[in-house]
Amino acid sequence: MNSASPVSSYPASSTSASSVVVPPASRTATEKFQSGPRFETTVVTKHEQSVVTAPPCVRDTVSVWDVPFDRLDMWGSVDAIDRLIAARTPQYVITANLNYCMLHHRSPQLQQITHRAALVLADGQPIVARSKLTDRPLPERVAGSELIVHLCGRAAQRGHRVYFLGGEAGVAEKASKRLKAMYPGLQIAGCESPPFRKLTAEEQAAQDARIRDAGTDLLFVAFGQPKGEQWIAEHAARIGVPVSIQLGASFDFLAGTAKRAPKIFQSIGMEWAYRMLSDPKRLVPRYMSNIGYLFSALTTDWKNTVKSWGMTS
Repeated sequence: MNSASPVSSYPASSTSASSVVVPPASRTATEKFQSGPRFETTVVTKHEQSVVTAPPCVRDTVSVWDVPFDRLDMWGSVDAIDRLIAARTPQYVITANLNYCMLHHRSPQLQQITHRAALVLADGQPIVARSKLTDRPLPERVAGSELIVHLCGRAAQRGHRVYFLGGEAGVAEKASKRLKAMYPGLQIAGCESPPFRKLTAEEQAAQDARIRDAGTDLLFVAFGQPKGEQWIAEHAARIGVPVSIQLGASFDFLAGTAKRAPKIFQSIGMEWAYRMLSDPKRLVPRYMSNIGYLFSALTTDWKNTVKSWGMTS
């Protein structure tokens, strides 16, 4: 299986005062998992670019523990989100890990939110591994902490304006500066780290207006689960942003306030263990719950398999 191309693979975008070159979308050898046609290289005026519509994203999903995951690799996910932005219709994207699957199982409200999402991406090795037992496996994990980098690379190419919302004070701004350093052409629409409390009606209306009036094309939200997913589902239409996406701890990784697990932990699906040991007070209870849920889900899977064989367990 091919891994996502490195960040440095983005070509520099070519822009002028009156036009912008829209390059073809990057592709990998796992193209059979990617939905929709390629973007063709075209030259359009900046005004025309803002109203270009994209072909619809035809979803190809597989259900893992009742969550409908899109069968996309990293670059397929970037391409699909690119098309959603071009369509200019407010949508939201969920990056779901094992914890999200557990919360989804327990919450009818979250189930509705999941099924209204434009895309649900698999940000967890247990999810990918479980999908391999079906005839429609997921191609790879789409880690939110890597997806945000690739999306910003694409946004810099397209001229999309990106807004960062969430995290502790100053974290969103640090994350945006890190990405701006990677992609000097990236247009930052705004950065905001709201207080860890429910905003008043006036505060929320003002926040919505700031995001909307900034001409935001892509909104990154880091509110944690399930608050982030609930927020984007509630606010997507109100703020009018083409794509909103909840990305969990991605801001912290970029800002340097948290550290991702070494590659060896990531490759063997043990990133959760590294994170748990790095922040045991907060994460041990969560991951113990996740492990309990995983055991229960796998037990149910086994019982259903035995039942399908006409046997009893």
